[in-house]
Amino acid sequence: MLSPADSLAPEWLVVPDDVNELPAAVWPASTARDGDGVLQIAGIPTTVLAETYGTPLLVIDEDEVRSRARAFRVAFDAAASDHGTTAQVYYAGKALLTTTVARWVVDEGLRVDVCTGGELEVALAAGVAPSSLGFHGNNKSVAELERAVAVGIGTIIVDSAIEIERLAAITARTDAVQRVLVRVISGVHAETHDFLATAHEDQKFGFPLAEAEQAVARIREIPGLDFVGLHCHIGSQIFGVAGFRESASRVLELHAALLEGGPVPQLNLGGGFGIAYTSVDDPTPIETLAGEIVDAVAEGCEARGIAIPALSFEPGRAIVGTAGVTIYEVGTTKDVALESGATRRYISVDGGMSDNARPALYGAQFSARLASRTGEGAAQLSRVVGKHCESGDIVVDHEYLPADVAPGDLLAVPATGAYCAPLASNYNHVPRPPIVAVRDGRSTVIVRGETIADVLSRDAGIGASEIHR
Repeated sequence: MLSPADSLAPEWLVVPDDVNELPAAVWPASTARDGDGVLQIAGIPTTVLAETYGTPLLVIDEDEVRSRARAFRVAFDAAASDHGTTAQVYYAGKALLTTTVARWVVDEGLRVDVCTGGELEVALAAGVAPSSLGFHGNNKSVAELERAVAVGIGTIIVDSAIEIERLAAITARTDAVQRVLVRVISGVHAETHDFLATAHEDQKFGFPLAEAEQAVARIREIPGLDFVGLHCHIGSQIFGVAGFRESASRVLELHAALLEGGPVPQLNLGGGFGIAYTSVDDPTPIETLAGEIVDAVAEGCEARGIAIPALSFEPGRAIVGTAGVTIYEVGTTKDVALESGATRRYISVDGGMSDNARPALYGAQFSARLASRTGEGAAQLSRVVGKHCESGDIVVDHEYLPADVAPGDLLAVPATGAYCAPLASNYNHVPRPPIVAVRDGRSTVIVRGETIADVLSRDAGIGASEIHR
């Protein structure tokens, strides 16, 4: 029989048999509890990490990143080879890009996708070969395009007619030849389990299929541009392959038509592969994704009587998301009585929407576990919230945690490796936390945490002698 508090839980949230259990799908493979019940990552107790680096703290398991990057490369290599073609895997840097992470994925045989001038500079600072970079973005500035062409970037994914003309002028002025892909909108939008196929999709990225042929024709007229193929991305956090199959079919129609005017050697089907954020999430295995997506492309090419092109994919979250765990310290707990007769437990931690904006932005769901010990209380429906002056500052909306969680305890929130640090802010003048890599019992700071002094350093009014009215 449900308690009044349990009635507040969403249908998907199940009361765990063991509130201290660590569901494998949402944690790095190296995560375990030691003999004292302390959660460890890569052999390092979270209590030691918190004592050494403070909280909040984003911990990234290096082996988890490397193994997932390697798994994507191997799976797509094998699937492509089965059909007599090749596959390239680009790490989508927007998920989490530091020089260290860039080096890890390149070590594992991946290329890197960037989408701003800043991300380009991080990749270059990491020593990534410019020829191994792809450059996305719907509003690349002239300066960004000039820099990309100057360093010899591998491909630029063209997003608008204006960008084509910008590149035409840059390559004419510099006597360069730049390889480009054209991003198209297939009309397929996929999120998690479902996808929607329409004739037109209302979004800021890419060319509608009906306009793409004209864009490619213009590119083929420009001596400084080398058209090498099409790009399509259908969404994020996708489970299953139905959306990819439908999108590939639509893009291959355009691909076949473009072959009448010249070669179209590449097809990039983007990324968006989902991960588990909660115990009920069931992401599609990497090998299944690779095999079935490449099979769909091969079938589509065979039906149209054309050769299968070289393929590219851009996983980001699926490589780094599960590798990340954020550690917080509990500050206060509060039981709030509701009119329904239920009581909601609020657990406040020392971070929040400044280090993980995804719940506030997208209603994203996360999990949490007591990390500094095992709980002895019964499972209690709880909401983990941050310290910011916003009612929407929620870290974990619904979770069963031990009833004895108390101030000073550490909580760990898994699957925070993707999009948490990149979206971090200084809201309420809170410094952004450090990012620490762990491997084989060792920890290393890969992004320094900010101090209050860092946050205040941008305020040009500090030290002013008077107030101007």
